[in-house]
Amino acid sequence: MNVLIDVNVALDVILERQPWLGDSKEVWDACYQMRLTGHLVATGLTNLFYISRRIIGTEKARAGVHICLATFEIIPVGRQELEQADAMAGSDLEDNVCLACALNARLDAIVTRNPNDFAASPVPVLTPAELLALLPKASDA
Repeated sequence: MNVLIDVNVALDVILERQPWLGDSKEVWDACYQMRLTGHLVATGLTNLFYISRRIIGTEKARAGVHICLATFEIIPVGRQELEQADAMAGSDLEDNVCLACALNARLDAIVTRNPNDFAASPVPVLTPAELLALLPKASDA
């Protein structure tokens, strides 16, 4: 299964945010164990660094970016994705860019803690818990 990991899920792990850490870390681990292929939007990494740096400092924020680069596939963002996102009805450009990238990459789902951000998405939207319920356990893989 190929999924887009919304930046909020990655931030939950990097910043150890409760109460979401458990499910988000399990999704991350499933990607690392190759039971799932997780994708991040390239612009999400800059957002992740910006947010993380303010909370945990530059060194740990850079480490978070490095771990993301080692774990996830990165979807580039160019003019086509930005124009496609700009033409979408949703009011949040960042979410629209994620959706445009998921569509263009033909991903199976978007994994986010905020499914309402993608309410009109033609790509299935799952919470981390919903995704985990669809995956075989690590011991079964």
